[in-house]
Amino acid sequence: MALAIIDWIIIIFFLVLFLIIGFYYKGKASKSLSDFFLSGRNLPWYIAGVSMVATTFAADTPLAVTELVAKNGISGNWLWWNMLIGGMLTTFFFAKLWRRAQIITELEFIELHYSGKAAAFLRGFKSLYMGLFINALIIGWVNIALMSLVEVFFGISGVKLLWVVAGAMTLTVIYSALSGLWGVAITDFIQFCIAMLGCIILAILVINSDTIGGISGLKTKVPSWSMQFFPTINFHSGGVKTATTLSISIGAFLSFVGVQWWASWYPGAEPGGGGYIAQRMMSCKNEKHSIYATLFFQIAHYCIRPWPWILVGLASLVLYPELGVDDKKLGYVLAMKQFLPTGFKGLMLIAFFSAYMSTISTQLNWGSSYIINDFYKRFIKPEDRFKNTQAAQKNYVLMGRIATILVMLISLYITTRIRSISQVWEFLIECGAGLGMVLILRWYWWRINAWSEITALVFPFLAYGFTKLYLEQFLPPAYIENRFSYFFTVGTTTLMWIIVTYLTPPTPHKTLEKFYAQIRPEGLWHPFSSANKGTRNSFPGLILAWISAIIMVYSVLFLTGKVIFAEWLSAFYWLCAAIISFIILRYSMLKTKILE
Repeated sequence: MALAIIDWIIIIFFLVLFLIIGFYYKGKASKSLSDFFLSGRNLPWYIAGVSMVATTFAADTPLAVTELVAKNGISGNWLWWNMLIGGMLTTFFFAKLWRRAQIITELEFIELHYSGKAAAFLRGFKSLYMGLFINALIIGWVNIALMSLVEVFFGISGVKLLWVVAGAMTLTVIYSALSGLWGVAITDFIQFCIAMLGCIILAILVINSDTIGGISGLKTKVPSWSMQFFPTINFHSGGVKTATTLSISIGAFLSFVGVQWWASWYPGAEPGGGGYIAQRMMSCKNEKHSIYATLFFQIAHYCIRPWPWILVGLASLVLYPELGVDDKKLGYVLAMKQFLPTGFKGLMLIAFFSAYMSTISTQLNWGSSYIINDFYKRFIKPEDRFKNTQAAQKNYVLMGRIATILVMLISLYITTRIRSISQVWEFLIECGAGLGMVLILRWYWWRINAWSEITALVFPFLAYGFTKLYLEQFLPPAYIENRFSYFFTVGTTTLMWIIVTYLTPPTPHKTLEKFYAQIRPEGLWHPFSSANKGTRNSFPGLILAWISAIIMVYSVLFLTGKVIFAEWLSAFYWLCAAIISFIILRYSMLKTKILE
């Protein structure tokens, strides 16, 4: 499809703007490793928070939501809406602690809390496993999504698609390698605003088209099942049905609500925080900004982003009924082609490229931080091998830029090997099952050691492989539909790391004593908290804040939907729920003095 000159002007303008930002922040990023990977720990909460949201808004996100809505209506979004539970846990229980740790990467925490060869091995292994392998998988599936968009919109296919992705990644590498997290965060802010503006404009144009006829026309033309906000629970045969309200088995329901949010490690939704979420929390000005940034992220992620995508997804049921089950996501791109006028096509394309680049730039910066801080600096060339600190920092920043390019090249190769995004997603969920509780308890229980984390990291691969290759052959279909393999992996992994924890010696007392003095965690730290017996227990208040914040965000999410669909009585009920939960949240935050 050919673009008009004005479309190309818009696209080129913003691409040049991103490069200018990269060059502008080059000086700030070059000062030290902390400046390059953490913006000198000086990000305000609104920049850090928007940067988190922008990273989760990749080129595949609107397409994925369109597919969910086209298959299972609004209720299909519960496949990701359920992650709010774990996200809010990070906000109130971990954001403050991450900022207090004064570390550069999440993996540096390992040798802050543990010690010895096991801790060194764990840190080194995870730096390459997560910084290269997992990171490349994530970038790969984001690349595949961009390729799908470009293929449908422009009719480009084959090797040319890979060249388009390589060009987009090269541009992203230039500004992210030059400016570090400073440039990444600032461009994230701009890119998120562009991306959301484009999505809102598209939703307005599609809904108000003659074919749809506004919100009232949409409601009369889409199937009634597609307007349901909540899924149904199937107590007999599990699975997600096609073209009806999301129907999940009782096993899947229990895993989403009761297990997955605390048990599974998943990029961007790590129990206890981690990855680029931890990076943003550690880059904030102080602990208060860290909490505000994470809270804003949860609100924006679940309340601001989804409705423009949901509306286009609903409209695609009317506009493109001929799309097959596997092509439902393309309804979003087809709507872009059909309804965007000249000028707006350029804006929407740069919105998608902005969403893509915000995700890729973060993944590149985050992945290279692991490679340099937790592998190169820790094992290859420690700081004491340089003449002075300044020379060391310059070398680390230079290597950080080289590592960014390396991650890009490996990711491009992985992109050519990925055949299914859903298989990558399933692999990450299943092979991270059981790790989450260790990542939570390592902050709150002194007995967790490096061997606990190693066991929880490695054993899911064994349990998952055993289930898929052997055990499921002898199980009836109902067990498989109820996510038996997931529960088996979580259960056996949890049992194994608990056994290993008690069979291995604890972390040396001096290491734990230093950790406790710096982090000041609550929980099971009795051997180290005798001097703080008078310290109040803020757990009840934090739990109240956590639960009320979850209710508040869900209430605002549903309130927004009811207002859009002009269902005023339901909107009033959700408004009352939002106000009451906000009052309780504010009270609990004041009571626990969490922002002090």
